[in-house]
Amino acid sequence: MIDSAELALSNQACLSRPTIWRSVQLGCKRTFDLIGALALILLLSPVLLVAVVSVRLSSPGPVLFRQRRWGWKDRQFVCWKFRTMYVDQDNLIDPATLRRLQAKGALLKLKNDPRVTRIGGLLRRSSVDELPQLFHVVTGDMSLVGPRPLMPHMLEPYPELRKSRCQMRPGMTGLWQISAREDNDSALQMAPYDLAYIRSFSFWTDLKIVLRTPAVVILGKGAY
Repeated sequence: MIDSAELALSNQACLSRPTIWRSVQLGCKRTFDLIGALALILLLSPVLLVAVVSVRLSSPGPVLFRQRRWGWKDRQFVCWKFRTMYVDQDNLIDPATLRRLQAKGALLKLKNDPRVTRIGGLLRRSSVDELPQLFHVVTGDMSLVGPRPLMPHMLEPYPELRKSRCQMRPGMTGLWQISAREDNDSALQMAPYDLAYIRSFSFWTDLKIVLRTPAVVILGKGAY
């Protein structure tokens, strides 16, 4: 369990560092984000096109799924993913169970989830459903590396944790993703990794995380 003292330490982590150090590291991070995201968009454009066509043909509904997430500076933004569920998926899950989990800040994650389309399952296992977030990296709403962008209800019970996480732009990958991706039911499960990243952030840490991410994606652990 994360206590108030640890949250307070993380809230002050970035501010306690020299301004020049922080500015240089964040400048390197933003430059890396722009170059990396634009390069990946060009390199993966055939994959993006195939995903668009596959989602469109898999079931009725929009290609992109849009959902509000917590972002940088304690602000929310509309996050994009390729749609992986049926548009009427709420009818497939007991609404009382869903409300009970959301009140606790928990996320409903099921193996063989009836809400997920056949193509959607493949997109999730390969993490291709996350690729539209590359455009958020370009616009500055996200970073290649950072805490995962969480839905509002997952952080509402934990305002101090939210303040800590929102010191950094949310990331497409991060320390939690490469360390304990299967522990993905609540913000508290991710918190030790998110807080460790915030406290020890550096451009070199980001590079290490990026280099370790492909292996995690290929293994697909926790991606359902």
